[in-house]
This record gives sequence, C-alpha cells and structure tokens, in this order.
Amino acid sequence: MFIETETTPNPATLKFLPGEIVMASGTREFTSPEAAAASPLAEALFALGDVTGVLYGRDFIAVTIAPGAEWAPLKPQVLALLLDHFVAQAPLFTSAGADFSVPGEADDDTNYGDDPADADIVEQIKDLIETRVRPAVANDGGDIIYRGFREGVVYLKMQGACSGCPSSTATLKHGIESLLKHYVPEVSEVRAA
Repeated sequence: MFIETETTPNPATLKFLPGEIVMASGTREFTSPEAAAASPLAEALFALGDVTGVLYGRDFIAVTIAPGAEWAPLKPQVLALLLDHFVAQAPLFTSAGADFSVPGEADDDTNYGDDPADADIVEQIKDLIETRVRPAVANDGGDIIYRGFREGVVYLKMQGACSGCPSSTATLKHGIESLLKHYVPEVSEVRAA
C-alpha cells in the first residue's frame, strides 16, 4: 500500500491520501484528544504529541500539528500509523464514536438559525456550498460546514486545513462570499462560525 502526501495552504496541515475511501459521506473532525477517543486512528495520531487536529474526508485524512512543531520528524510516524491502520482494515470509529447525527458536525452543533421564510434562499446556499465550495476546499484538505443564514449573513464553519489557515479569511471573503453573492443576491456577507 502507498499513501500519498500533499501540502495544503495551511503549513501546519498535511493531507494524506491512502488511495481508498476513508469516509463514504460527510467529514469528521477531531480537535482534541478527548474527541479523538471516538476513533482509534485519531486517538493514535493525537498520541504522537504534536497533533492538534485530524479531519477525515471522503478519500483523505488531514492532520494538523501544533504551532512550532515540525513535520520532518512527525510525518514518518503519521504515515506508519496510517499504513498500519489501512493494511489491518481496522475500523475508523469505535461503536460509540460512529454514532453521530450529521456528517461533519459531530463536534459542534451550533446553529445560527434559518428563518423559515428564507427556505428557498437557504436551499440555494446549501446547494452552492455542496456542489462548488466543499469539493474545492476538500482538495486542500479541509471542509466547510453550513451553520445558518440570518439577515443576509451566511455562517460557515471551517474544518481541517481551512481552520486556522493563513488564507482562510481570504477564502471566506473573496472566494465563498463573492460566489454566494453572485448567485444569491440576498447574501450580503459570509462569516466564520
């Protein structure tokens, strides 16, 4: 088995591609060792010491390290854990860890609310995020989760390589906000949730 590695716009995050499906749908992010207890693989990655985030995507695992940590000594350790996991065909989650209600939203259920009168607008926004935004950020080892639309403001949660990335504000404001405003005139702003 060969696991490819790709850099991301966030220098603290590397994207690992095992050449097979990691999660059939959605994403799952772990931002602490306590949350990682739901997944033996995430727990092992956090046990390396300098790992501060793990994101499972469809065909990748994005791993984020602490500020000041270096990838050079850590990358071979991460690759060894991933290789062992996939060769053994070990489960991604414990039985309790697999039980979460909405893919990609297990760690934070904050919702900024949608006005029922805006249902058509919200559907347009969600469709654009699903078809145009999420695939693009997944290429960079991240994900963006819709959190709500209220009074012209779209609230999005950035995960994986997108969370804490130096270019995340530009991505939100110049990329996603411009796209949404172009197709959905009711959108006035996009904010990180």
